[in-house]
Parts: sequence; structure tokens; C-alpha cells
Amino acid sequence: MLVRWAIRIGTSLAGIAVGLFLATALSGFSISAEGFLEATLLFWVTHLAIQFLALRVLIKQPSIALAGLLALASTIIALFIAVGVVPGLTVHGVQTYVWATLIIWATTATADVFARRTVRDERLEKRLERAERRKG
Repeated sequence: MLVRWAIRIGTSLAGIAVGLFLATALSGFSISAEGFLEATLLFWVTHLAIQFLALRVLIKQPSIALAGLLALASTIIALFIAVGVVPGLTVHGVQTYVWATLIIWATTATADVFARRTVRDERLEKRLERAERRKG
């Protein structure tokens, strides 16, 4: 179980970091080296808190579309908070906010899909190992 958590946390942080890095290609988006680490961690904690609140407390049975919309909304909120708190992160213009949000959302969603598949494959591997031990 600890391995599963490590996979989920690691891929989530990597997805956010990649998204922030890719967003630096936008003309109104800049981040310093120190701000990169701070923004990644703050973004992850904020995104996690918002997702937990929205998906576990406010909405008990979300559809896939609603869950995706909530992930997009939590991404923009986390980006606003990170820009307000992290001194090395600046975003200028509404268009830059929109594109940065979409980039970060896409990379975190991709990382989440990768994490889910990796965890699923790891569970299957463990089941097969247990079945093999029972037979042999």
C-alpha cells in the first residue's frame, strides 16, 4: 500500500512540475528556480485539498464529466493561490492564465492516468504472485 501511495504522490508531483515547466513557454508566464519547487509543492497541496473537499465532502457521486470539471476548477484556483503566494511565479494576462491552467491540468490528468495504471498493474502483479505461491 505504501508503494501505491508513493506512486500516486510521485506522479502527481511530476505532473504538476512538468505542467509548470511547459507553461514557461507562454509569454506571460515566468517562474524562478526557487519558485519552481515552492510552486510545485504549494500547487500540489492546494490542488489535493480542493479536490478532497469537492469530491469527498460536497459531491458524493460525481460523474466523470463533473470530476474533470472539478479538476479543471481546482487547477485554476491552485494556480491563483500559487501566483499569490510564491514570489518567483508570475502570470500576466487572462489568456496566459487560461493556457497555463489547461497545460497544468492536462499534465496532471496524464500523470493521474499513468499512476492509476501503474497501481493497477502492481496490484495485478501481486495477485499473480500470491496465486503462484498458493499453487507452488
